[in-house]
Amino acid sequence: MTVYHMPEQVRTLIFDIDSTLYTNQAYAEEQVDVQIRQYAAEKGISADEARNLIRTYRENWKRDRGTCISLGNTLQAFGVPISVSIEWRKNLLEPACFLSPDIRLQKTLSLLSASFSLICVTNNPVLPARKTLAALGIESFIPHIIGLDTCGVSKPAREPFELACSLTNSAPQQCIAVGDRYDLDVALPLSMGMGGILVEGVSDVYQFPSLFFPKVISD
Repeated sequence: MTVYHMPEQVRTLIFDIDSTLYTNQAYAEEQVDVQIRQYAAEKGISADEARNLIRTYRENWKRDRGTCISLGNTLQAFGVPISVSIEWRKNLLEPACFLSPDIRLQKTLSLLSASFSLICVTNNPVLPARKTLAALGIESFIPHIIGLDTCGVSKPAREPFELACSLTNSAPQQCIAVGDRYDLDVALPLSMGMGGILVEGVSDVYQFPSLFFPKVISD
């Protein structure tokens, strides 16, 4: 876990979902690959050809610009509108096939939700994101999800984070963005004045009570 900035007064924690609130490599890979397979089927090429095209584009983007590009934005560059990739994800993603209730995460978010507003900003549409929270058993702690179909843009973009502030009645300086990818989840919020925490997976999120309530936990 890397804490880049911790505001003096924290009101809201803005969580990424995938590879942040769960660690499951198989599902993380399937979320990408299922869309690539769909793209391949519609273009009449093999899945391996499509994988190579997408991988090369994303590698070149990072090499040339020094930042990552989301899969949604990558597919858009290949002629797949965001609206179409949203429908693919809604129809194809089934997190319950990969994920199960996480009792430790439930206890962690229960503690955090007593002191902070919790909200998710994800590059997935709201429906599969909500299914993910339900599969983990944490949907009751996170009433709002801002997805790809909410603002029509992928992270990193200001609009989802601005909406997260609005929905939780918080200034950016009172929010902390939490995610597993610095370029997509943390860098922009930091530039907006938010706090930022980079995690390597859900095991880091388990440690949040000791990070925010060290005296209470030690007692």
